[in-house]
Amino acid sequence: MKSQTVRILLADTDDIVRAGLRTVFKARENWEVCSEARSGKEAVKLARKVRPDVVVLDLDLGEMNGIAATRQIKRDRGETEVLIFTTNAEEHAIRDVLAAGAGAFLLKSEGSANLIKAVESVFERSPFFTSKAAETLLKNFLSSGRQETKASPLTARQREIVRLLASGSSNKEVAAALSISIKTVQTHRAAIMRKLGFRSIANLVRYAVRERVIKA
Repeated sequence: MKSQTVRILLADTDDIVRAGLRTVFKARENWEVCSEARSGKEAVKLARKVRPDVVVLDLDLGEMNGIAATRQIKRDRGETEVLIFTTNAEEHAIRDVLAAGAGAFLLKSEGSANLIKAVESVFERSPFFTSKAAETLLKNFLSSGRQETKASPLTARQREIVRLLASGSSNKEVAAALSISIKTVQTHRAAIMRKLGFRSIANLVRYAVRERVIKA
C-alpha cells in the first residue's frame, strides 16, 4: 500500500453506516475521511470540491442513484476511484455500476476486512470485487447461453492475467502469483483492455467465462 494519505469521501443515506465507516477508515494509518454525503447529488458536488482519491458509495442515494453518481464522478474527475458498498446484489446493478466506471463492488454483509482490501485495491488502480459479485455476473452470463468460438487475441501470459483478475485478484496479488512487478501487471492489463475493447471489469469477467479462462 502506498504511504501517502488516502482521502476518502463517504456517501450513504444512513448516518449510522457512515459513522461505522468513518471509524473503520480513521483507524488506518494515512487514511482520511475528507467529506461525507447523504445523497447522490451531494456526493457528486463534494467530489468536485474536495477531490478525493476514493469515493465509497451506496447505490440507494435518492433521486440520483449510485450508478448515475458514479458515472458523473468519473466524468468530472477520472482519477477519483469509486467503490460501491451496498446491500443490492442484483446482477443488473453490479453490471451497470461497473460499466459506469466503478473500480470495486462490495456488499455491506461482506465485512470490514474486505472493505479495507477493496479501498487498497482501487487506490492502487486495481479492480476489486468479491466472490459474490463475480458469481452473480458469471451465472447471469452462462444462463444467457451466448457462446462464441473466435480465436483469442491474447498471449498466454495475458490470458493468465485475465484468469487471475477475473477471479478477483488485485494487481498486487497477480504480481505475486506470477513473480512479476505490479507495474508489469498494470501494463499487461491496459494492453488486454485495449485489445479486447473493454472499459469495465464486468466485460472482462464475461470474456473470461466465454473463453473458458475461468469456470463458474
